[in-house]
Amino acid sequence: MKNHPSILFVINARFLTQKLTGVQRFAIEIARQLKVLMPSAKFIAPANIIHHQLAAELDVAIIGKRSGVAWEQIDLPIYLKKKGNPFLINLCNVAPLFYSNQAITLHDVAFLVNPDWFSKNFVRFYKFLIPRIARKAQIIFTVSDFSKSEIVKYIGINPQKIKVIYNGVSGLSAPKYTGTGHGRYILTVGSIDKRKNILNLIEAFKLTTNKDLKLIIVGDVNSIFNNQGNEMLRTNGNVIFTGRVDDAQLAGLYMQAQMFVYPSLYEGFGLPPIEAMQYGCPTLVSDIPSLREVCGDASLYLDPLDTNDISKRIDLLLNDGDLRNSLIKKGKQNSNRFSWKVSAKQIAKTVETLIIKT
Repeated sequence: MKNHPSILFVINARFLTQKLTGVQRFAIEIARQLKVLMPSAKFIAPANIIHHQLAAELDVAIIGKRSGVAWEQIDLPIYLKKKGNPFLINLCNVAPLFYSNQAITLHDVAFLVNPDWFSKNFVRFYKFLIPRIARKAQIIFTVSDFSKSEIVKYIGINPQKIKVIYNGVSGLSAPKYTGTGHGRYILTVGSIDKRKNILNLIEAFKLTTNKDLKLIIVGDVNSIFNNQGNEMLRTNGNVIFTGRVDDAQLAGLYMQAQMFVYPSLYEGFGLPPIEAMQYGCPTLVSDIPSLREVCGDASLYLDPLDTNDISKRIDLLLNDGDLRNSLIKKGKQNSNRFSWKVSAKQIAKTVETLIIKT
């Protein structure tokens, strides 16, 4: 990227104060690449950082006295105005409302498609904020053609204003893994919420013919979601709920799983199946548009609303060796399509083009 000494790019690094989900994974990996691609960019965050090593890597500056939404809506725009209104890059859905010289990254519009999946306060906030910042922003990044079509449909944004930037995939830095201690198992990964459809997966798992298997559920309960029914998500017999695990543990779980199952009802992208593919784990995912887009012919598909279909597909993938080997091979090839470096270059190029035009 060309260097423009007179222009200061600022990257909103509030994601360093948040627990890791798919949205934060995108922000972290893109930020690492932008640090190299945009050396003039300045990363700023509130003081309540929890990812300290990454903050040091990005040379983050702490500004303001507030945290959370208040920091983003008050301290951040005040800082930007004092610095001459530089171009702001936001990577995690939200952004300052009263600032227009910015790019936002809107991962999906699930809060508009099915608000019942989320807490009422979260839906109220997003319904108020997201359409307004989307209309004011110079450019909107999103993670799939499907999400782009949803933003156009539900918010009414001109499609020419939306740029698709895929998630990437990278190794989770696993050491040589000697075993998980769980025996034979199938794996699912994601925040524990209605959208991820974990309860249907548990019911389908009970119907499978392979009774020696375990189901391992990796994920954390997030307060933004309406999590009624989570009393079922307890360690019980062959169903194991691990909560959050670190990257090395997750890599090991992918590597030794019999398969990865992702019965999600709605996704903007769906990163875990691509991670599983990279580690040679065959995947079984919901037959929904975004997962069709990113998984292609490298996955077996299920009806997320039909527990009988889910259980039959699990049994099929367990018992058909040729199908398993084919999906493993295709999965590794498919995962090569996704690169954080390539995605970050697309963001940097788009931002530079906007700046030059103005």
